[in-house]
Amino acid sequence: MLADIMLGQYFPGKSVIHNLDPRTKIISTILFISSIFLAENYQAYSIVAIFVGAIIIIAGIPIIMILRSLKPLWIIILLTMLIHIFTTPGTAIYFLGPLTVTQEGVHLGMLMSIRLMFLIVISSLLTFTTSPVTLTDGIERLLKPFKKIGLPAHELAMMMTIALRFIPTLLEETDRIMKAQMARGADFTSGNIVRRARNLIPLLVPLFISAFRRADELATAMEARCYRGGDHRTRMKQLKVTNQDWVAYGILLLLIGLLVMVRVNK
Repeated sequence: MLADIMLGQYFPGKSVIHNLDPRTKIISTILFISSIFLAENYQAYSIVAIFVGAIIIIAGIPIIMILRSLKPLWIIILLTMLIHIFTTPGTAIYFLGPLTVTQEGVHLGMLMSIRLMFLIVISSLLTFTTSPVTLTDGIERLLKPFKKIGLPAHELAMMMTIALRFIPTLLEETDRIMKAQMARGADFTSGNIVRRARNLIPLLVPLFISAFRRADELATAMEARCYRGGDHRTRMKQLKVTNQDWVAYGILLLLIGLLVMVRVNK
């Protein structure tokens, strides 16, 4: 399960999506997440599916990575569907004890689950196609106007990116510690919730120690390289908005326009 969590992982490539300015990808992701709430029927979701599928193909991301990004959250997706199926009033089609399955609930549950999957996939594509360093620069440049009101843009961007970057590392460390504890007889799967929580103690203690050690090593490495934050910091590659970025904005606006038209004409 831990090996299937793809959040924070970067898939190197030379596609058009990889070469887009990080600010374009961040803003486009935010706009996509906002615009997907305009979709209220299967016609609109078909348009979104074509858009997301085209991005995956253009970016050259293996479909297995996309599926692995969804796998750890299947419980949340299923729970979202069940909540809408059993709580949405409407025409009853099946009775399960005190619970009633309605036609409207099945319809709404399917749409909400698909919407959640689109949000997960498009968010994963951001980290799949953007390196941590480039992502840091993009976030910092977007937050730069807020420095006038005292917001530490560089430090905030650095913390966000380091946290995102170390998610795969900590998951790998967790998996390694768990396997070592299981080889010594630890059991993390059987028993009730209280017992499972107690069994996690031998896992959490070395994990926290390892995390603090990695943080200390990172701080020492940054100090050894005379890191002083964002002031007077130079970059080998300067961010620059190109024609490809404007085309990407245009395609996204076209998607939003189509969703608005479908919503109005439903």
